[in-house]
Amino acid sequence: MFGACARASLLFAASTLAPASAYADAEKTKTANLLIVTTDGLRWQEVFGGADEALMNRGRGGVQNLQQLQKDFWRETPEERRLALMPFTYGVIAKDGQLFGNRWKGSNARITNGLNFSYPGYSEIFCGVADPQVNSNEQKANPNLNVLEWLDSKAEFKGRVAAFTSWNVFPYVLNTSRNHLPVNSGHQPLTGIPETERTRLLNQLITEEPLLGEDARNDALTFRAAMEYLQAKKPRVLYVAFDQTDEQGHAGRYDRVLGCTRKVDGFVQQLWETMQAMPEYRGKTTLVFTTDHGRGDPPVEWKNHGRTTPTADAVWVGFLGPDTPALGERKNVAEVQHTQIAATLAALLGEDFRSAAPTAGKPIADVTSQRPAQQATRASSR
Repeated sequence: MFGACARASLLFAASTLAPASAYADAEKTKTANLLIVTTDGLRWQEVFGGADEALMNRGRGGVQNLQQLQKDFWRETPEERRLALMPFTYGVIAKDGQLFGNRWKGSNARITNGLNFSYPGYSEIFCGVADPQVNSNEQKANPNLNVLEWLDSKAEFKGRVAAFTSWNVFPYVLNTSRNHLPVNSGHQPLTGIPETERTRLLNQLITEEPLLGEDARNDALTFRAAMEYLQAKKPRVLYVAFDQTDEQGHAGRYDRVLGCTRKVDGFVQQLWETMQAMPEYRGKTTLVFTTDHGRGDPPVEWKNHGRTTPTADAVWVGFLGPDTPALGERKNVAEVQHTQIAATLAALLGEDFRSAAPTAGKPIADVTSQRPAQQATRASSR
């Protein structure tokens, strides 16, 4: 009987033999590149409702300057508040793409691993399965095949897949010891591109910035490293993982959670606009924007997530690209699960990840087809 590692290795080896057009709809997709962005532990309530009035205070929300926070983020309606918080998400993604996860409007997005914390969440996103063996945040190599390494095994993607992550556990989540993917993580300096004055300064900041015991770097450094790599190497698949939305939640600083959320939204905008200004990416790139888990509710549990916080399985996910019909914020639709994202990423590129990982969730049909999708009728779960 084969162990999980052996099974993953066999699947990985077999996938390298599959033809590039293995997916039946390969000739129909316009997407040639992927930009995948995650921001850790950002609640769906903020994404769809903006600033939460129950946490706009010093006691429950740890807010230091309430007047400034209200000026920056408080508006009369949820629609105005979420636009103030995430202007790119609502000005572009929710207008020209699709956004799932507003439970107030009958759109559920969910993780299925039952643990509701980071390593299992990211593993579910990229491997398409909730593996009971993946049950901690320890730095242990993930036994499961992930879609990034599977794409990198194909000739047309080889050496053109890369990840930039604030949290230093991602080399284990993506098992770089097995696949040697370029994953710039934590406080690692940026390598693999020509050295410039900017990269020298960036690497100096990366190595000087960490405090004792920190396992994640500042998101701005991750963003800048990803931008340098993007412009120098022009990868076909770029993954960028931000972390501070979760860190500030655990710290009980709701003001900083909101500030970090707006900052990440701005980072996504800059990455997207930079790509759209480059002929290699313009009109043939799809953006996927999501989180690894949710959180609890006010007054206290919003700071936490995990197995004993059942509401922390509620997440959100956005898609924007040439193969995704512009259906906007989805309402009264069938539930989407994070087990579906890996196969969806592959399908957007015209590939079939489930040929190598048959237990992975099926692609989300509505975002991988240019045919108009039908709105499913389902009672709101508010």
